[in-house]
Amino acid sequence: MDDMDRVVALAAKQGGLISTRDVERRGISRNILYRMLQQGKLTRIGRALFSLPGAAATEHLPLVEVSKRVPGAVICLLSALSFHGLTTQIPHAVWIAVERARWRPRFDYPPLNVTHVSGEAFSFGIQSHQISGVTVRIYSPAKTVADCFKFRNKVGLDVAVEALRETARSRKATVDDLMRAAEVCRVYKIMRPYVEAIWA
Repeated sequence: MDDMDRVVALAAKQGGLISTRDVERRGISRNILYRMLQQGKLTRIGRALFSLPGAAATEHLPLVEVSKRVPGAVICLLSALSFHGLTTQIPHAVWIAVERARWRPRFDYPPLNVTHVSGEAFSFGIQSHQISGVTVRIYSPAKTVADCFKFRNKVGLDVAVEALRETARSRKATVDDLMRAAEVCRVYKIMRPYVEAIWA
């Protein structure tokens, strides 16, 4: 099996996606990707991220790309709300949380909004979702709603309240889930009146 065949096989295992990091980890030169691009055997879908022709497109590809490039990150706030179907907002950047001590990722595309969080507020409520064969870490609906109240100055209180209403309507979290997340995010007193009003 030559390097091109190895790249195709690896991409096929990953839902049709492959990055320069994927090939370099296996001792293959990244130049093979650019040769395959020129020959039409790959399509560029982002900086350092490629797909096999005809691979299923997904609206969540930016989340996949960021997850591959910033492995310790967790998708949060507007991006997590959009993933869970809890907002009418369309994020123009990928919102991620990184641990406070970690470096701040820097790249042009996709655009990022980075939130630094530490301790239980970072680790609580992380779910793993498979998107195009890639594991993407995303906060749960309850943790995402609590984060929106915590960072209401960034996302807007109206967005947080809309997300809470959608969570109640869709039953994607229980009141207990929400109040536990509110405790972790230290917004219990702020969220409680909204939860009581919406669940009344």
